[in-house]
Amino acid sequence: MKNPRTLNRLLLLVILGITLTGLWLLLRELGMPGNLSTGGMAAWLNAQGAAGPLLLMLVMVMAVVIGPIPTLPVSAAAGMAFGVVGGTLVASAGALAGALTSFGISRFIARDLVRRKLGENPLFQEQAPQKVLFWGVFITRLVPLFSFALVSYAAGLTVISTWRYALATYLGMLPMTVVFVTLGQSFQVHPVAAAIASAILLVVMFIAPYYLQRFHGERLKRFFK
Repeated sequence: MKNPRTLNRLLLLVILGITLTGLWLLLRELGMPGNLSTGGMAAWLNAQGAAGPLLLMLVMVMAVVIGPIPTLPVSAAAGMAFGVVGGTLVASAGALAGALTSFGISRFIARDLVRRKLGENPLFQEQAPQKVLFWGVFITRLVPLFSFALVSYAAGLTVISTWRYALATYLGMLPMTVVFVTLGQSFQVHPVAAAIASAILLVVMFIAPYYLQRFHGERLKRFFK
């Protein structure tokens, strides 16, 4: 007979699967575009009136928890629908809620198992330095070359405290959220300029990690010690 904790984990997975499927079907019934295109999402959100911000937060939560759904186009749609300030607040709140949900799922379901299997890895030990874990989450959020969902689930397997994880996530993702929300709003007025800015941003995102590693690698290592 399986132990109660294993049964609880299986039950949580079943409930989670049913809930996410139900929410997706509900959003589609409300008219959400299946391809999640920025323009289509913005038009749909504008048509929802006062419920628009809540629906965008719900889409963002699902995007983070499910994983393959991209979050940055949703942020751009927030800018087109609600402006820079409103879009940033709604998109960042939804992304944080999704990140905390994924973090909690991972921690409840798999942390004990991973700790038993990889207990010798310093990242999974109880004595793992919170400072290193905090900055690790912050940097992976700041440079969005890493899957937002994957980082959320991976962080749940470590011993990072929930409040440090939430703070590192919010501070790290905020700059890129502001950028993509702004690009989403500006695309309506200056589509060519917004496209050029997006291309430049992508180049910077790819170059930044290599630059930091090559020219500031030793300094970063000393900082994290």
